[in-house]
Amino acid sequence: MNNMKVLLNGIIKENPTFVLLLGMCPTLGTTSSAMNGMSMGLATMAVLIFSNLIISLIKNLIPDMVRIPSFIVVIASLVTILQMLIKAYAPEVDASLGLFIPLIVVNCIILGRAEAFAAKNGVVPSIFDGIGMGLGFTIALTLLGATRELLGTGKVFSMTIFPESYGALIFVLAPGAFIALGYLIAIINKVKS
Repeated sequence: MNNMKVLLNGIIKENPTFVLLLGMCPTLGTTSSAMNGMSMGLATMAVLIFSNLIISLIKNLIPDMVRIPSFIVVIASLVTILQMLIKAYAPEVDASLGLFIPLIVVNCIILGRAEAFAAKNGVVPSIFDGIGMGLGFTIALTLLGATRELLGTGKVFSMTIFPESYGALIFVLAPGAFIALGYLIAIINKVKS
């Protein structure tokens, strides 16, 4: 039951995007479509799960003086492997996300969870924390991407909902990310209260 609480914590109570407002660079930069948002969320979730797993396994072997640099080496190694896999097996995702994949290394969600959770807990809870935070981030990016894509182009996951001529181009552009994110956070806060 405790692992389920850890899992749900990242999705609802401590959602990295809508509650903690972490990882704003990929959130605003990659969510011009639902597919881009979901792809970035899943890529980040994979790194989050495996970094939590590895760090929870090696936490007692790392001296305090080099704890953070060690975490960054683990995260950077995982991101490099992920980037190679995406280039090899999903070149269209690599083309659309571009430079944002290597920037996962400096995503504060991953380093924050490594420091706050994986370095202090066992392997199984750390995996559940990675899954929960990763799902919360993926859901947030997909929802933001779907909102922007719908309001900007009239499509969601490239399926036409209404004609593109009714869309507002601003939602596909950078300012639309701020507007859509602000309204989504306001709606979620209203529903929660």
